[in-house]
Amino acid sequence: MFTFAQEAPEDWWEVEALFDLCFAPGRTALSSYRLREDVPQVAELSRVARDADGILAGAIRYWPVRVGGRITLLLGPVAVHPTRQGEGLAAELIRHSLALGTARGWNRVMLVGDAPYYGRFGFTKLNGVIMPPPTNPDRVLGLELQPGGWKGVKGTVERAF
Repeated sequence: MFTFAQEAPEDWWEVEALFDLCFAPGRTALSSYRLREDVPQVAELSRVARDADGILAGAIRYWPVRVGGRITLLLGPVAVHPTRQGEGLAAELIRHSLALGTARGWNRVMLVGDAPYYGRFGFTKLNGVIMPPPTNPDRVLGLELQPGGWKGVKGTVERAF
């Protein structure tokens, strides 16, 4: 059993340590990190999952970006501690946070990831949405949180501010 809560400022170092543990050392060199630099995350959707002992088991973050001049959510990173992987926690974090985004009126969300994994949440390849290089265009995926959320939204993904 896990408890989900909004990521608080005091969680930051612990969450960063989890991301360091779960991802390659060069994770901050990815193009998606350039879009996040000096931009506050979307706090209302960024979540941590803790077990019954209060130990961080997983985390998910969201960031604002612009696509074709329109604010869009960028999901990521999402990570689960290696000792808790295989329990469905990442899927719970994704579903929980997407439901929050929908309830709070966000129109669309995108990510860079594996289509077979994220397809089960409804994500599909975004045509006409260009992430800064070096990003494989087949890994640029999106999901409408509101009907028509991606209609007419195309262009290069840019920093929100």
